[in-house]
Amino acid sequence: MIKADILIVGSGLTGATIARLLHDHGYSVRVLERRAHLGGNVHDYRHESGIWVHSYGPHYFRTASERIWEFVNRFAKFRPFAAELKTVVDGKLEDWPVTAEYLERIAGTDWKPSFTGTPKNFEEAALAQMPRPIYEKFVRDYTEKQWGVPAATLEAGLAGRFDVRTGPDRRLKTSTYQGLPEQGYAAFMREFLKDIPVETGVDYLAHRSEFTGQKLTIFTGPIDEYFGFDLGHLVYRGQRREQIWIDDVKFKHPVVQVNFPAKEAGSFVREIEWKHMMPGADLDKINGTLITREHPFTPEITDQFEYPFPDEANRQLYARYAEQADNIDGLVICGRLGEYRYYDMDQAIGRAMALVDKEILKQLHSPEKNAAHSG
Repeated sequence: MIKADILIVGSGLTGATIARLLHDHGYSVRVLERRAHLGGNVHDYRHESGIWVHSYGPHYFRTASERIWEFVNRFAKFRPFAAELKTVVDGKLEDWPVTAEYLERIAGTDWKPSFTGTPKNFEEAALAQMPRPIYEKFVRDYTEKQWGVPAATLEAGLAGRFDVRTGPDRRLKTSTYQGLPEQGYAAFMREFLKDIPVETGVDYLAHRSEFTGQKLTIFTGPIDEYFGFDLGHLVYRGQRREQIWIDDVKFKHPVVQVNFPAKEAGSFVREIEWKHMMPGADLDKINGTLITREHPFTPEITDQFEYPFPDEANRQLYARYAEQADNIDGLVICGRLGEYRYYDMDQAIGRAMALVDKEILKQLHSPEKNAAHSG
């Protein structure tokens, strides 16, 4: 039996943050990772051209939290980078998020949202922000390609991920702190978990009897998989990533990401041009550019689960799984897949910090927990 005070399954941002904080508190921690590399989806590599590529889609780090910013800077020096996006609409590149300037240009200075009242679904929530023609050009088809269902069947809360930009700021997000680790995300995650035992290529669920968290087990994988899908399968979406090399050009796009909402454009929803994320001094050495196209799909392999599905049926099924988890002593299931909710990078770290501060340390300090594991 392999033992530690705390066993953490998954080395993405949630598991890594919990591991680091508990290690800092003096607990012995062991981390298991199913993939061959640590860091979960927070991983990158150098393409043969010299371009750095994020293995699981673009990771734009941003946060409004000084605590989180100081925390991540323990493990890497971050250089400034704030993503700006464009969307192809009517054959032209327009700003995303939608700007008030565009709304006034298309819908007039007295434009009004097309929905009032309390939104009951994503479509109504989006229409509460903008006129219907704008919604149909920018939002509806992109959303339906991303999720594979009519937009009106999705939860209203999903529309909280975008807004109508009223000022001149064209960054995707206006968070105070934004950047990328200078040596890349793989190096960042290695430093994040430095001095903490991590075993990669280990499928905990296939061999769980071989591993024991002496005081607590933290599981950050899919909650339905943990229970053998005994209540049914939660739905997830993933991305098939197609790489396209273009010779003899510096850039294809003016920004790092261009969205393609129109269904006529194809099954892909966006193109990422990685060179935009590199320091200027490195660009002159590369003759050509690398594009990643992302095609949404519904994966059956758990390693490809990326986005919890935002509808009521899956929310209810998750709640039943969460109730099962709550009834197991010494187990915490958390993270994007464990809690079945979307977290940005800083949100995953912040959620992990809150779990450690408000729940995990209290469990570890409880007299019952210490008595159960004494001697």
